[in-house]
Amino acid sequence: MASSVPQNPTSNNVAALLPKLNDADSDLRYMSLNDLFNILNAGSHSFLLNDYNTCARTVDGLLKTLDDQNGEVQNQAIKCLGPFAAKVPPEILPPLIEKLSNLKPTNSVDSSIPATALRTLIISFSRPIQGIPPSKASEDAYSAISKVLIPRLVGYIILPHGLKNHPAPPPGMLEVSNNVGVDSDAIDVLIEVVRCFGPMLHEAEKQALQRAVMDILDNDRTSTVIKKKVVTAISLLAIFLSDSLLSAFFSSIIESFHNVHLTLPKRRLLISMIGSLARSIPQRLGPHLKIIAPFILSALSEQEYEESLEELAEDGTLDPMAEEVREAALIAVEGFLSMCINEMRMFTNEAIEAGLRFVRYDPNSSMNEDNNDTDSAEEAIHEEGGANDIDEAEEDFEEEGGMSDDDDSSWKVRRCAAKVLYTIVWTRGSGDLLEDGTLYDKIAPVLINSFNEREENVRLEVLATLAVLIRKTGEGASTAVALSDDEGYVSASHTNQSRKRRRGGSDASMFDNQGPISSTRGVISPATSPSPTSGPKADLARLSTSLIQGVAKLLKHTSVPTKQCAIMLLKDFVLVQNGGLSKNLGKISDSLIEAIKTSSTVTGGLSSASTGASVSATGSSLRIEALQLVSAICDTHSSKIILPYVERIVPAVIAAVRDRYFKISSEAIRVVESVVKVLTPPRSSSTGSEYRVYLGGLFDVLAIQAQANDADLEVRQRAIHAFGVLLARTSEPGSSKLLSTEKRATGLDILYDRLKNEITRLATVQAIDTILVTVSDKDELRTIWIRNVALELAGQLRKSNRTLRNSSMGALKSMTGNSVAVAALDSKTIQALEDMLLPLLDTRDLSLLGLAMAVLADLVKRNPKKVVNRDLNTAICKVVLTPLGGRILDAFLNLVDTVGSASAGQPLMGRLLKNIGVAGDPAVVGTAIGTLLVSGGSTVGVSIDDFIRELQAAQDDQRKCLALSVLGEAGLRLGTSSPLQPKLFMSYFKSQSEQVPRAAAVALGRAGAGNVSVYLPSILSMMSQMSSQTYLLLHSIKEVLQFAGRLRISISAYTREIWKTVLAASQAEDNKAIGAECIGRLISIEPKTYLPLLQNYLQDPTPSFRGLVIQAIRFTFADTDENFDEVLKPMLVQMLTTMLNDPVLENRRLALTTLNSATHNKPAIILPHISQLFPLVIKESKVNPDLVREVQMGPFKHKVDDGLEVRKSAYETLHGLMGSAFSRINVLDLFDRVVAGLEDEHDIKVLCNLMLMKLIELDPNEIVRRLDAIAERFRAILAFKPKENSVKQEVEKAAEASKGVLKVTIFLHKAFPTATGASNDAQGQSWRGYWEWVNKELKSQLQSIEMEIKTQAA
Repeated sequence: MASSVPQNPTSNNVAALLPKLNDADSDLRYMSLNDLFNILNAGSHSFLLNDYNTCARTVDGLLKTLDDQNGEVQNQAIKCLGPFAAKVPPEILPPLIEKLSNLKPTNSVDSSIPATALRTLIISFSRPIQGIPPSKASEDAYSAISKVLIPRLVGYIILPHGLKNHPAPPPGMLEVSNNVGVDSDAIDVLIEVVRCFGPMLHEAEKQALQRAVMDILDNDRTSTVIKKKVVTAISLLAIFLSDSLLSAFFSSIIESFHNVHLTLPKRRLLISMIGSLARSIPQRLGPHLKIIAPFILSALSEQEYEESLEELAEDGTLDPMAEEVREAALIAVEGFLSMCINEMRMFTNEAIEAGLRFVRYDPNSSMNEDNNDTDSAEEAIHEEGGANDIDEAEEDFEEEGGMSDDDDSSWKVRRCAAKVLYTIVWTRGSGDLLEDGTLYDKIAPVLINSFNEREENVRLEVLATLAVLIRKTGEGASTAVALSDDEGYVSASHTNQSRKRRRGGSDASMFDNQGPISSTRGVISPATSPSPTSGPKADLARLSTSLIQGVAKLLKHTSVPTKQCAIMLLKDFVLVQNGGLSKNLGKISDSLIEAIKTSSTVTGGLSSASTGASVSATGSSLRIEALQLVSAICDTHSSKIILPYVERIVPAVIAAVRDRYFKISSEAIRVVESVVKVLTPPRSSSTGSEYRVYLGGLFDVLAIQAQANDADLEVRQRAIHAFGVLLARTSEPGSSKLLSTEKRATGLDILYDRLKNEITRLATVQAIDTILVTVSDKDELRTIWIRNVALELAGQLRKSNRTLRNSSMGALKSMTGNSVAVAALDSKTIQALEDMLLPLLDTRDLSLLGLAMAVLADLVKRNPKKVVNRDLNTAICKVVLTPLGGRILDAFLNLVDTVGSASAGQPLMGRLLKNIGVAGDPAVVGTAIGTLLVSGGSTVGVSIDDFIRELQAAQDDQRKCLALSVLGEAGLRLGTSSPLQPKLFMSYFKSQSEQVPRAAAVALGRAGAGNVSVYLPSILSMMSQMSSQTYLLLHSIKEVLQFAGRLRISISAYTREIWKTVLAASQAEDNKAIGAECIGRLISIEPKTYLPLLQNYLQDPTPSFRGLVIQAIRFTFADTDENFDEVLKPMLVQMLTTMLNDPVLENRRLALTTLNSATHNKPAIILPHISQLFPLVIKESKVNPDLVREVQMGPFKHKVDDGLEVRKSAYETLHGLMGSAFSRINVLDLFDRVVAGLEDEHDIKVLCNLMLMKLIELDPNEIVRRLDAIAERFRAILAFKPKENSVKQEVEKAAEASKGVLKVTIFLHKAFPTATGASNDAQGQSWRGYWEWVNKELKSQLQSIEMEIKTQAA
């Protein structure tokens, strides 16, 4: 039947369809409703507003079809309600709701249709947004609900709405009937009312609804299913309750707990309700936990536990309801621990004891009484034979499989107890409980003892809890260990764990191209670091024997999920301990190799039965985890530990490489790479022929996979990379016998062939890079191969793929830096390389520019006559015209120096002097000319005397600056042979120009660094006079100290005088910044002498002097080595603590900047003590009311916040800590400050937006928990409108803030799309409403920013 919907429908079109709704033919009724639905959607907003008659008839028609015998007709009628309600006059809504609420189906079997229709209608209404004034449509919808639906739910009129003698409504839908009890569908309607219109509910309505649902809970006839729904409704309603109502509600709950006649079902219900509130309103529940938590914990107390055991001993049975109470209590405690962390700190011991008590709770086990304490586990830690005691006490898993009693529900209690322990470890494992040993002394032994748990769900929770404890022990170090020798690849996804548990912490197929490869990774065998004598790692080491023996038994289990979780636990242990299996590898080797051989068809369900982060446990996933563990063992243990097992490992791994499932094959290739490193020097000192057969087998399988066009791309890329490692490690001195000449030639040909393939090109470039940095024998590489590869690599420099260009350039640098490889390049190849490199001498791509100049410098050394030509000189002159610095400037000067050293610099010197001169930056051009002048000597056609004369004769400032820069660089490079004297430079200090004195000071310092004995006495002598030139002389000293530290020039004879002179000169305000840098650089040169002095100066009574000292400390962090760190380590944290507690505001700001720098430059020193420093940063990020003052500006008063700059620095420091120490800081405190910062000044809001972007990946689950709070702040920012008379800057700031918020909103929605979907969960209501509001009110801006994000990503 064809649909006939007009383009611009009117009420007449609706009226024409209404008679068809009574037709006897159900198909006609259905199609008529379908046409009505389309008309209602296509019609304008007002096409029914003035036709009350048609609206009323439509209501009757829809009500009749809702009672239709045909289910499809009913469903279509329900669909029509939403668009119909959006088009009718507001006066129609109350009668529509009333008729729906009173509808009693007579023809339909489904009695839930009226409730479903009501829910659909409520959802379709325009709902209010918390914090935003409600729209007219929202007010009309709420008015109808308040007049009709809420009285209909509770059974009486709450608000009269101006009506007198209003008839009493029929019995409430939520009233408990003696015949049918409570209508479950009515509770669903209530949930939708609260979810959609909670912000608009009147106080009396909230109270009435609360009373109604509590009456349902108090009724003994209410079923368990309905009670669960009521608990959901209460958790939603609690969000909108006023403080007084909520306090009264909590008081009633407390009174119920005090009731001496409290039954077990009622107690379980109260506990469940409190647990639900912990997740819906944690901030509001927190203050009440001090009173409420003891009632929950009492259900888990030792007293009640003993009473239950006595009851079991007397009657032989336990009350199932008692176990349900314990289960509910444990779930509630878990919620408290995860959502109200700070408030639960006072109950930490009680929560731990409850978790430990009930994780061993097994009334059906004959061993339960013997396991009431942890003595056996503790003996396993402190005594060598303790683990055997555990083995003897454990029951045989193989025999226990499938013996669980169906009537025994105690496993649920144990599982919830394990979850409590997991939450304790997760929330407190980065702080006090880990450091003071509580987690390892109390919890870890019990967890290991629980490896013999007979229920798999509980056993998996236990393994997960112990795994997260191990990961918390090694956070900040384990990732570095796992990735340290994986050149461009990662074997596992070591992402930051969120508070939501993740048992699948490893992804089997992570592949990451990271540009040029470092050849130093994984070269030597891992050193066995001494075990710490105290701290978490020492605690873990003491547990290692019992833990490994327990895991060894688990690996023999038939259950795939158990084996997989055990392997993942062991992998975490290996990575955190950076080994740890040296003495126990034999206990797990057989089981581990068998796991690698497991058939991929084996299935095992889920490796977690309780969390949303469950990971499928199959034969394939088990093999992947086993392969990752083998790889970790190979990477973290010395070769002599691994070699005895190679004979069994290699065949299993080769079989896995050939597996058809790409993830298994890819991970197996990663293991091949690790095994190759184990078998080859320098990790393996022996180069005997016994290893040739293993390496030959690995070579063959890698060659097949690298060339297999039908293999997955990831497999081919990994195989090529591993192929390169194998060829590189067998090319080193002493290892050439490990691979035959024929195989080597074949392997190199394969790589050259893969290099020409576009798909495998990048991986091949990286593999070739690995080979080129290790080969040292000219017989290892054929000349023709080197030349062909060089040209092919150069050809990739023109590709659009940036990563490929960088990797190719890195490989070329490795080639030209290798004496064997570069010697094979002939003139034709060198010329072709130069032609392809010269276009890259462009500052638009600095990463390629530096490498290109380095490669050209190597080529100049190889064949200067061919390379140094007009084109090269032109390119160099082009580069020198742009500002250069850092490594790029060093690479440029190296190229210029190489040209001069090759006696080919005269044409370049002429171009620099004639064509460039003062056209470029005098500092850069002068440095280049000075470098060329010294390296070229007499071959460049000019001398130092020429530049002295030029300096003396020059009239304009630019030429003087250029000459000074040339002479300064020349003096630095000539050293003690320099004919230049200090007076030459000092004579220009009195120049009237602003540029010349500064250029003279820098040149004096550079020349002084080359000839310290001549220059420094003159500089210090002049400074002692405290003349007006002190500022310039400080710049000279800075240059001397900078190059003295970099070039290892001895200035020890002058350091004491420099120290005194600089300290005295730095007292002047203008000299503080440069003086602080001088002091910092001097300390870097002689830390043992001057660092303790600087520490003492932090106690100086002069605030400005302390500020100078704080700045000086910051300059010591960069460009310092391990020797400096050894001196700094015992002092730095104490110094930072002193600085951050300085009473002067500006000094604290400088201290925060210093801490930020220390975190980036000295993480090894800072991170172990970050828990001491982090609270000080948090303190400075808070608004201090004492620093806010009012300033009178004409007739207006203006608030000035003197603490704003300090807060900005605090937030910048927090932003830095997120990247370097996230796993070691208090995440909840950080989130609190980020959310609070969204209400602060503009610059802090911008920082907080950036922090939120990072936190989406760092801790996604905490972000989800904070979405409601974020939504409220975002809504306030977007709703802010600058005044009409606002200045342009304020308008721009408001626009920028709105744009930043919308951008973060888009990223949050993409990261958590389900958070904006319809849900009855109390958590996330504000975010869902905010997202709807943004899409409605700011849709065009949102779409514009989305397009901008896509464009930037492309």
